[in-house]
Amino acid sequence: MDTPYGWLFFGNFDLALISLYMFWIFFAGLIYYIQRENMREGYPLENEDGSETNSILSIPEPKTFNLPHGRGEYKAPNFEREARDLAMAPTSGGTGFPFAPTGDAMKDGVGPASWSARRDEPELDGHGHAKIQPMAKVEGFFFAAGRDPRGLPVVGSDQKSAGTISDMWVDVPEQLVRYLEITLTDGSKRLAPMTMAKIKSDMVYINSIDSGSFADVPMIASDAQVTKLEEEKVSAFYAGGYLYRADKRITSMSKMRMLSEAMSKPA
Repeated sequence: MDTPYGWLFFGNFDLALISLYMFWIFFAGLIYYIQRENMREGYPLENEDGSETNSILSIPEPKTFNLPHGRGEYKAPNFEREARDLAMAPTSGGTGFPFAPTGDAMKDGVGPASWSARRDEPELDGHGHAKIQPMAKVEGFFFAAGRDPRGLPVVGSDQKSAGTISDMWVDVPEQLVRYLEITLTDGSKRLAPMTMAKIKSDMVYINSIDSGSFADVPMIASDAQVTKLEEEKVSAFYAGGYLYRADKRITSMSKMRMLSEAMSKPA
């Protein structure tokens, strides 16, 4: 006697198999949801040439976040484009090839010296106070061990002094020194990331830039706090010095710039 096909299917279709199929469906939906949420911020919405990216998944709808300490609302994604005209050109006509700077890469903010357009406001702690402040303006902080860098000369990669360390900027809730304050020979002040400096017995050595480049370090607007945008620009400047201000790289960078200028000229 022939058994109907339907009976054969449901004869092997039990509760355990239903649970397995439901788990697979749930897991696939979870991956889809997480991937779309991952595209809410930091996901490239356009290619290097300005054209829109092609993605299998759709960009999620904007979600409104209420920021703490009365800083208003923020929508992500906000689909806002930065109004920066970067001084750089592709080294080849195809996609995936590197871009070469066409101007002063350190000041234009490209390549290793690039920075993100973060909000021009200080990062706050849980109580709404600026996290990073100069030690001279914070009560309860003092230097306890090691070599106090204040008063030591700052020396660049050319072994010449650019100024002296006048203060240390600390992350108050984390109790860490984030930046060193440098008073240059002309009296102006700049910040240097603590991680980029080597404190010695007789000097503070920063080998990413030379002594003449400290005057080009982006200045901050306040002497009591530093904004997130200012942190980006300051850190990017020192990081870019390893490539753009090192003597060993000048020749190769000049060749890349000449190649990019040749590629940008019409045939």
